[in-house]
This record gives sequence, structure tokens and C-alpha cells, in this order.
Amino acid sequence: MHPVRRIYRQLMASYGPQGWWPLQSLRNTRPVTMTKSGSLAGYHPSDYSYPQTRSQAFEVCVGAILTQNAAWTNVEKAIAALGGERALSPEAILRIRDRRLGEIIRPSGYFTAKARKLKEFSRFFAGLRGTPSREALLSVWGIGPETADSMLLYAFRVPSFVVDAYTRRIVEGLGLVRKGASYDKVKSLFEKNLEPDLAVFQECHALLVEHAKRYYQGKSAGVGCPLKRSLTSSRGASR
Repeated sequence: MHPVRRIYRQLMASYGPQGWWPLQSLRNTRPVTMTKSGSLAGYHPSDYSYPQTRSQAFEVCVGAILTQNAAWTNVEKAIAALGGERALSPEAILRIRDRRLGEIIRPSGYFTAKARKLKEFSRFFAGLRGTPSREALLSVWGIGPETADSMLLYAFRVPSFVVDAYTRRIVEGLGLVRKGASYDKVKSLFEKNLEPDLAVFQECHALLVEHAKRYYQGKSAGVGCPLKRSLTSSRGASR
């Protein structure tokens, strides 16, 4: 079995379904024992039918932008603030003055740049018909590969694997890619070795984040990681 598949199976067995991407309209459904994010709101474990509406899809996209260089707990505050201002739609965001929008999303950090990104994306989304291509998303100012893949996977339900800093820490720490490998290299590692299934891609990405928050933080990154032990033993058994 390829190490990527082994990793996915082991993490699923350890932590169970993660229920990403969280949505404001959903209630606390994620067990406390399964999260290191500090938040329980809006998750939907084992239910891959979300987002179910255009507004939910847009909320996911907003979250994907706001979570750039930000903790999810702070992003939640910004999204809640947008909801409180009845500004969680592309039409509403386009009506708000830039400075005011920045004030609303201030908890997410880098609020001036992110306000512009939300404006640019809102123009794109308002004219969108159907599912966008990855290239179309990348053409929007402020949308990079990780954000585009997050939108595709969680908002538009397209199996496009997301590579974030947590994923990179794990695969580099396990020696599956060299340090500093390109985004596309890491993305290809997962897409070539996992079933191209929406639920599998969503869960694998979310599980890697959960695992990294437990074992790949700070100076002790990788210490005690059970994946290292299982991969080492499997390599030894195959010799």
C-alpha cells in the first residue's frame, strides 16, 4: 500500500470524520475530542452534501479567503460579523465601502488586502454560472493555488486536493517529499495515490490538519508522530 493511502487510513481510524468545511448556519456537531482548532461550530461529520445552497458555497469561499494567514477561530469572528451586517453575499459585499468592509473583517487580519480580495472575488462570483475551473479561480486577484483548491473542494465539490502548511509539514517530516517541494508536487503526491473521491479528498485534507496540530507544532514538530512508526515498520516488513 502506498504511504499516502496508509496515512489516510490510519488518520481516519484515529480521528474519524472531520466534517469540513464549517458553516455558520449549522450547529455544534463535532465532538470535542476530535478537534484541536478551538472551535466546534458548523461542522457536519460524514455528511458530504454541503454546501447545499449558493449562499453556503459563497460563505465557504469567503472563509477560504479570510483564512489566509489566519487562525480559523478569528475567521469565524469575521464571518459572524459579516453575517451580523447582512453582508455575507457577493451583492452586499460589493455595496459596502472598502474601509467599512475592512473594519468588519478585522479579526481575520490583513483586513485591507482581504477586503480587496473579497471585492474582487464577489465580482467574479456574482457573474458565475455553474462550476468554475481552477484556472478561472486563479485568475481572480488574491486567489492562489491553496485558496482555489479549497474553494473547488469545499464550495464547488470538485475533487481537487488542498495543500496547506500543515500538510507540507507532515509529508516533509515523513520524507515523502523533499523540503521546499513545489505546491504542485505535493498536490500530485496525493492526487495520484488517493481515490479521486470528494469525501476522501475532503477528509484526508482535514485529517492532516488535525494531525499536524497535535504533532507538528513548534520546535518539537514530528516528535511522537505515530505515522512515523507505522511507515517505518511497513517499510521494514516489505524488505
